[in-house]
Amino acid sequence: MSFLTLSITLIFVIIPLVLSKTLNLGLEKDTLIATVRSIIQLLAVGYILQFVFDSENMIYILLMITLMVGAAAQNARKKGASIKGITWKLVLTFIFVEVLTQSILLGLTITPPTAQYIIPISGMVIGNSMVLGILFLNRFTAEMASHREETELILSLGGTPKQAIHRQLITSIQASTIPTIESQKTIGLVQLPGMMSGQIIAGADPVQAVMFQLLILFLLLTTAVVTSIMLGYLSYPTLFNDRMQLLEERLENLD
Repeated sequence: MSFLTLSITLIFVIIPLVLSKTLNLGLEKDTLIATVRSIIQLLAVGYILQFVFDSENMIYILLMITLMVGAAAQNARKKGASIKGITWKLVLTFIFVEVLTQSILLGLTITPPTAQYIIPISGMVIGNSMVLGILFLNRFTAEMASHREETELILSLGGTPKQAIHRQLITSIQASTIPTIESQKTIGLVQLPGMMSGQIIAGADPVQAVMFQLLILFLLLTTAVVTSIMLGYLSYPTLFNDRMQLLEERLENLD
């Protein structure tokens, strides 16, 4: 695809801009900002990746992954600002998920240890982990704020913080993983995944594209569940003090 062809595709940006203006939706500014940022960011990343792929230097690969983890944590931390130390908890979660998935992929020689495979897969893993982290934190903070009295009642009856928060924690983990699980149920019937479609458009064998897409789907399933569970069990202790009392000031920030 040439830059001229790419510029023609801006018609898909003009359409929502016109509709937003006509219906007074107020989406014009955000749409323009999102479009400009996506163009600049993706083109910049494209040239950077070309350099990294050509060099095949593990240091550059690690730097790219570090950048992904940092950006993901910075974006997701906003949803858990009331949780003490949420930034390092997110970073630790993203790193653990990345190390876990890449260890399996590279250790079992499922994918080759090259930048062409490591960086794109890491981007999908960390990006999915970020989205799941945001979904979990959003639901968890809402659950805690709405079930404050229930939590305090269990504590007053001698329950531990883990027992007092168990239902809210499990509900939040389940809710954050539902989109990933449900999307896999209809994959191939309702939609063709973007990566698989891209491979087919690029001329890859459809069966090979399907097999690689299944790898990614299974990978993202692990990412979703591990992210929600790990982030949940790292986060809930910060809502209680050493005497197993609920910290009211933390919950006030959740309302």
